[in-house]
Amino acid sequence: MSTPSLAAAPPAARARRRRPGPGWVPRQHGAWAMLIVPPVVGGVLCGWSWRHVLLLVAWLVGYLAYHAAGLWLRSGRKARYRAPVLAYGAAGLVLLGALLGVAPRLLVWAPVFAPLLTISLVASLRRADRSWLNDTVTVVAAALLTPVAAALGAGDPRPAAVWTATGVLGAYFLGTVPYVKSLIRERDDPRVRQVSVAYHAMVAALFAFVHPLLGVVGALLAARAAIVPWRWPRVRPAVLGAGEVVATLLVTTVLLVAL
Repeated sequence: MSTPSLAAAPPAARARRRRPGPGWVPRQHGAWAMLIVPPVVGGVLCGWSWRHVLLLVAWLVGYLAYHAAGLWLRSGRKARYRAPVLAYGAAGLVLLGALLGVAPRLLVWAPVFAPLLTISLVASLRRADRSWLNDTVTVVAAALLTPVAAALGAGDPRPAAVWTATGVLGAYFLGTVPYVKSLIRERDDPRVRQVSVAYHAMVAALFAFVHPLLGVVGALLAARAAIVPWRWPRVRPAVLGAGEVVATLLVTTVLLVAL
């Protein structure tokens, strides 16, 4: 007996057949802003170079490899999750080798990123990839791409501005951890909302110390942390993601103006 053709299958079935296998496309869409903004800010602050393109591509492919490896580890290392690990991992190693070939001084960051990667992969192995610790580790790793990108700059290194930007971006993205948890995975725990509001209030004060405009942005973020979980406790993930994009653009724009 012949099997039904793809054309004869219902639209939903055809869509399922065309969908990439597990591990090829990350579902954490909000992670892309955290991945892209720090290296872009580092490049803007210290002058763009063609090496920034290589850095960004290597970093994003490295993220795809990291995501696939985490999924493979959480699955108990099942064979069906292995292909994207091998493909992205091989591509990432080639790109990393090319990057280090044109900028060998970036090797000084190896002792920093290696422990962060190890902690995160162990968390995936233990199926604790959504833990507070793992979220914090990934935010720290992403924020550190600001000084990494600045080291490739073609202009003034501006260390004070670079490390200020690193701290501001790190503080902002760390705040998204309790904020998002207060709306999705731990929205029924009032302590998470309290942590989110307290953290954002502290960040607002620190931002104001850096620059008055950043202080205003910090106050808006603190108000958001207090109001949104109370007024819209069942906000849809798509709406939450759109709000995160707007907030990230606002923080990044004001940060670059302030510096």
